[in-house]
Amino acid sequence: MTQNAKSDKMEKIVSLSKRRGFIYQGSEIYGGLAGMWDYGPLGVRLKNNVKNIWWNMFVNSREDMYGLDAAILMNEKVWQASGHVDGFSDPLVECDKCKKRFRANHFDSDTCPDCKGGKLGKERQFNMMFETKVGAMEGSGSTSYLRPETAQGIFVNFKNVIDSFHPKLPFGIGQIGKAFRNEITPRDFIFRTREFEQMEVEYFINEKEWKKHFEAWQSLMWKYIEVIGLNKNHVHELEVPEEDRAHYSKRTIDFEYDFPFGRKELYGLAYRTDYDLKKHQEISKVKLEYLDAETNDKFIPHVIEPSLGVDRTVMALLCDAYREDTMGDETRVFLKLNPNVAPVKVAVFPLKKNDKKLQKKAREVFDGIRREIPEVMYDDNANVGKRYRRQDEIGTPFCVTIDFETLEGKEGPKDTVTLRDRDTGEQKRVKIDSLLGTLQDKLRA
Repeated sequence: MTQNAKSDKMEKIVSLSKRRGFIYQGSEIYGGLAGMWDYGPLGVRLKNNVKNIWWNMFVNSREDMYGLDAAILMNEKVWQASGHVDGFSDPLVECDKCKKRFRANHFDSDTCPDCKGGKLGKERQFNMMFETKVGAMEGSGSTSYLRPETAQGIFVNFKNVIDSFHPKLPFGIGQIGKAFRNEITPRDFIFRTREFEQMEVEYFINEKEWKKHFEAWQSLMWKYIEVIGLNKNHVHELEVPEEDRAHYSKRTIDFEYDFPFGRKELYGLAYRTDYDLKKHQEISKVKLEYLDAETNDKFIPHVIEPSLGVDRTVMALLCDAYREDTMGDETRVFLKLNPNVAPVKVAVFPLKKNDKKLQKKAREVFDGIRREIPEVMYDDNANVGKRYRRQDEIGTPFCVTIDFETLEGKEGPKDTVTLRDRDTGEQKRVKIDSLLGTLQDKLRA
């Protein structure tokens, strides 16, 4: 695929996302705000499916995992201990003419890429944390930050979980939550934004066993990729060299995805050693040790961290699923989303919008499906052909049409409906009394 074709595909995905209610520009009626995006009705469904699958696989289904929802605002000392106050920065350059700022490591020349006439100044460091004030009065102790990562909320609650549940090592704490980074140049749709959501686990282990646990989480991350339906051929592991790893990491693997704008990081898996708990113990003066009940040894556990971005997952799914083909005599756009993540799994139509008998029967079928498959949509807007195209664009795997054969059966058995497959366009008659089972089998396949 040429660079122009890749750029064209990205523009089409952004356009579809807005047109069909997946993702909107934040504050759009006021001209927007760079790096901020709002999830529409279908985007919320897709995003929640991504999160629910992760939560079930990484937390709920495991006896060694505990869930958490830590506060976004934390004591300033948390970020001093973690090193974010002094070291969480990117190199920045500013144009001497238009005054726009850019990340320094993105350019090979000193000419402003925006106005073309200005020169980029000397590189300086820019802390990416959003600073805010807590309380009515400014002063000592009133500074806080919108968290730049969710991990520290887990580390500062390590002792609380130990005291409440007395878990045996190894065990983990997982959470899904918002994080914020004042990116110098947010770009590439929802890939790099100033507000985003993370799905993270901090898995506490004995140092001697770090390799086996690292490999186990590595395998689970690949399993998650498979379950949500990402093409594994588009995902690649990058062993991050020592000079590029974070200061706390002894080993890091980046899972990279082939986005239209290039191969970029999707997920990360890091062996964080005992760095974080040690730093918080040092600064807080609170013991963050684990007592082994069998050996009576006290020690600070080491940590394996699988970190997955919600927004980047959504973006990868949209890029992976986007298709164009020809059906009949028309060019068709559709999202080949895996049923596990599709925001709508089944759409139900009456053939004619104004026919009361068809509408009544369609509602009965719709209600029967909804009791077992909540992600079902009733659609009677425009003609059936347009409804099919609309459902194709939002990635609905199956459409059910209630027509006159359903009511009268002149050309075939009564009480049958037309079941249409999104990917092939194939249509077949299915009895209403076996429809739910047929749909459930197909959605599980």
